[in-house]
Amino acid sequence: MPHRTLSGALTVGVLMADQAAKLLARAHLAEPVALGPLLNLRLGFNTGVTFGLFAGAGDLSRWTLVAATGAVALWLGGWMWREARLAVAIPLALIVGGASGNILDRVRAGAVTDFIDAHIGSAHWPTFNLADSAIVLGAAWLILASAWRRAPATSRAALRSNQHRR
Repeated sequence: MPHRTLSGALTVGVLMADQAAKLLARAHLAEPVALGPLLNLRLGFNTGVTFGLFAGAGDLSRWTLVAATGAVALWLGGWMWREARLAVAIPLALIVGGASGNILDRVRAGAVTDFIDAHIGSAHWPTFNLADSAIVLGAAWLILASAWRRAPATSRAALRSNQHRR
C-alpha cells in the first residue's frame, strides 16, 4: 500500500510538531499571551484526561492512562498500516500522532502540556494543545469518511428500489 509512507510520515510529523510546540510553550509562556478576542496562549499542565477529569489521582492513574492510550494508539496504528483507503489512513495518522504526543508528555513529565486557550469573553474552553487538535480533527475526518463512504451506497440502493417500483 503506497500510502503507508505518507501516513507514517504524517504520524511522526504530528508528534514532532506537537512536541516542538509544547517545548516552546514551556520555555516562553511564563505569562499568558493574547492572540485576539477569542484566543490566548496560556501554559497549563493536565494530569487527568479530557477536561481535566481524574486530575490529581496519582501515579497509578498516570500509568493507567499511558497504558490505555498506548493500547488504543497501537490498535489504531495497526488499522492505519493495513488500511487501503487514504481517506481513512490519514485521519488515523492524525489520531495516532496526537495520542503519541500526549503519551510522551505523561511518560516524561507526568502531565500533558497544554497552551491553547480558546474563549468567548470570560467563558474559557479547557486549555488544549496541538496533539488534542490532531486527535479531534482526525476523529471528525474519520467519521465524515465513514459517512461519505456509506452515503453513495445508500443512494444507489434507493435508486434501484425506485426503479423496481415502476
